[in-house]
Amino acid sequence: MDGLAIPQPIGRPRQRPKRLAGDKGYSSRTIRQWLRAHGIRAVIPRKSNEKRHGRFDKLSYRRRGVIEQCVGWLKECRRIGTRFEKLALSFLAMFKLAMIQRYLKLLFSDRA
Repeated sequence: MDGLAIPQPIGRPRQRPKRLAGDKGYSSRTIRQWLRAHGIRAVIPRKSNEKRHGRFDKLSYRRRGVIEQCVGWLKECRRIGTRFEKLALSFLAMFKLAMIQRYLKLLFSDRA
């Protein structure tokens, strides 16, 4: 999280996101305290054995489905899912090629 840089239209990039979405596996006191200390709003559902505090932002949580679907699609690309490329630069190149392939497939498909 400390290495993040979120581009802004004006000024320097923000270093932290406004919200962080995760599934119930990330619902721990330590993670929630770290997020609160850094001014990041947690969009993580509570486990059944935890006390419920405040309201849960369902709309923001639903938006994480887009990311989950993209990651699921990327894992179908064997080269990326198994991380054949060990160098970060090569991995990034393969990632970009996979995204270009996905975009072209959506752009020229009959169903879209």
